[in-house]
Amino acid sequence: MSLAGFRKKFIGDRAFYKMFLLLVVPMIIQNSITNFVNLLDNIMVGRLGTEPMSGVAIANQLIFVFNLSIFGGIAGAGIFGAQFFGKGDHDGVRHTFRFKLIVCLALAAIFITVFALFDEQLISLYLHDAGDGGDLMMTLQEGKKYLKIILFGLLPFAVNNAYVGTLRETGETVLPMKAGVTAVLVNLCFNWLLIFGHLGFPRLGVQGAAIATVLSRYVELAIVVWWTHGHKERNRFAVGLYKGFSVPGELAGRIIQKGWPLLLNEFMFSLGLTVINQCYSTRGLAAVAAVNISAVLSQLFRVVVFAGGSAISILVGNRLGAGRMEEAKDVDNKLFFVTVASSTAVGIVLFMLAPLFPQMYNTTDEVRALATSFLRIAACFFPVMAFNNNCYFTLRAGGKTFITFLFDSMFIWAIILPPTFAVSRLTAMPVTAMYLLVNSLELIKSAGGFFLVRSGTWISNIVTK
Repeated sequence: MSLAGFRKKFIGDRAFYKMFLLLVVPMIIQNSITNFVNLLDNIMVGRLGTEPMSGVAIANQLIFVFNLSIFGGIAGAGIFGAQFFGKGDHDGVRHTFRFKLIVCLALAAIFITVFALFDEQLISLYLHDAGDGGDLMMTLQEGKKYLKIILFGLLPFAVNNAYVGTLRETGETVLPMKAGVTAVLVNLCFNWLLIFGHLGFPRLGVQGAAIATVLSRYVELAIVVWWTHGHKERNRFAVGLYKGFSVPGELAGRIIQKGWPLLLNEFMFSLGLTVINQCYSTRGLAAVAAVNISAVLSQLFRVVVFAGGSAISILVGNRLGAGRMEEAKDVDNKLFFVTVASSTAVGIVLFMLAPLFPQMYNTTDEVRALATSFLRIAACFFPVMAFNNNCYFTLRAGGKTFITFLFDSMFIWAIILPPTFAVSRLTAMPVTAMYLLVNSLELIKSAGGFFLVRSGTWISNIVTK
């Protein structure tokens, strides 16, 4: 390909980048602030010691499965919502929101019940004595205390995601950003007050961290709901939203047909990552703590990766719904390039700064050294992660949900988990080498994603009857 051809295919004009930045900058700001406060939250808990930090990390592994199940549960309806909005069908957007809300409430009820009944059994899966001096019983108790309180935040998290997902599909990203920023500031403030007992508040440790998170989620939900229903001229899907609350059976059937693979995918994907982390935990409590530190820090730097995927689902989905197929393909190519290039730059920065961050934690030198190694490995694979993430959202934007299920979660269970599980149980491979193995296998996924996207099978309109 000539230089001119490369520029035409992958480099956008000023109008393209303006459109891109207007969409992603609010999401990047919101996610950056959220992840930064999560980092501070993690550091505050980390100041309590390795056991409290590890207990909270394990509990959050379980909550992670719930969070991604919510994303998967609303993703199918979200594809329709984006295309309905591109078509100008506000009734369609309203019906997709109702479907999301029903799914979110059902999932919240299921997960709250499971976590409440089996908290000790689930947390114990991550506790292995590797002779590193960690107190496993204390870790278990800290994790249980945190999980029991955090369950009260699952319902507002679920409902908020139904609202925020629909707002973003209709092009509104600023309000979710403002609500998210407010919520994380509330979380940060009450973390400081309740974890350490400042200004006369009780010193509650990990329970204080959980209370702060729950409060922040109710604050965020209140802001989003108040604004959505207070600006119905902008959010036309909110007009009569709860009057005659129903979803046409034919549309519900189509959403379920397209959406069940996404729900199953996110559940299986998150469960797969949880099992991978459980494999790391066989190397002891130091490995659990180091994986937690590196995961929180990596998340802070991955905001560009995830913003690129969200941009694809919205910008490409809107164009597919409007029947502008060639434009959708052109936008997709340019989004691939800008996201992968940006993620490469961010990965370089993280690689250089990796040794500094673990020093902020009150933990052992072994944990800090492991966390630094994990961060540097993750940084090297940022471009690969961005490419794979874009492949997933491209396929999803065109409604190819079963293919995304195979591409995403089945890849983890069929390609990544078998060797990872085997080396964790049958060999003495160091945890750093295991971590490198897991990331290296993502290159196979990139090859498959390249051919799937290049085939153009994803270019389709799913809202035209």
